[in-house]
Amino acid sequence: MQYVLTLTANPAAPSLNAAAVAEAEEALRSNGLSVGTADWLSSEIAVDLPFDGTLAEDLADTLRSALSNLSADINLQPSAGRRKRLLIADMDSTIITSESLDDLATYAGIGDKIAPITARAMRGELDFEETLKERVAMLAGHPSSLLDRLLAEVEVTPGAQALVTTMRRDGAYTALVSGGFTSLTGPVRERLGFHTDRANTLNVTDNCFSGTVGEPILGRDAKLVALNDFCAELGIDPANAVTVGDGANDLAMLQAAGMGVAFRGKPAVREAATFRIDHGDLSGLLYLQGYKQSEFAD
Repeated sequence: MQYVLTLTANPAAPSLNAAAVAEAEEALRSNGLSVGTADWLSSEIAVDLPFDGTLAEDLADTLRSALSNLSADINLQPSAGRRKRLLIADMDSTIITSESLDDLATYAGIGDKIAPITARAMRGELDFEETLKERVAMLAGHPSSLLDRLLAEVEVTPGAQALVTTMRRDGAYTALVSGGFTSLTGPVRERLGFHTDRANTLNVTDNCFSGTVGEPILGRDAKLVALNDFCAELGIDPANAVTVGDGANDLAMLQAAGMGVAFRGKPAVREAATFRIDHGDLSGLLYLQGYKQSEFAD
């Protein structure tokens, strides 16, 4: 069939069953679509529903509204070309569970000053580059050894390892691109097996943060630039890329890629992105590409 609707639940709280599938099938039929046989990608966690027909422009929103009682993510796309050859992932609040600059600020005892600025910047209410400079300036004089604590305590988001390892095994190029800092993206890249990483440089002088960021700053457009750069290097179209992030500075790359996924995104990002994961973990990006759990790399 020409299209597929994918339902994904949180693997930590599986919630999909035959009744949920039947409800989704009925929602498709009520929109004038013909539905094929459900294909379970993982029991109670992910299922594909193939369908045919003419898609209304707002069909995804209509289905999300109709199925809002399900604790599941609802995404639809053409059946062809689901598996991608490039992965570009944001780091903070995506590949890792927290905002690294906020964590450093908390260790320095100034979290209450920096975290509200971060939140507004990620919602797109403030200029990213200017607020990055403002927040880093507040770290001036604090010991750079706080980075060691950050590296020791950083938590990887569930599903991230399976996502990177599986796509890399199958020949995709994987890149970690962040508005954060190379002092963290480098170790996270190595830990998870990304091919490369791009991020900002947090300047250090005499074992203390200098309060400045290396130039040029990877700002709001950096992730779109990275998408175009990597696509050119690989000789592929952005349609063959999957990108994932949560903040306003991710939106350009999410909208330009063939599969741009807002992962537990800020409201404006969630509304503007074609694909959304609000319930599941990062393994949801594999299910969106049609992988069964049995196909995940170890």
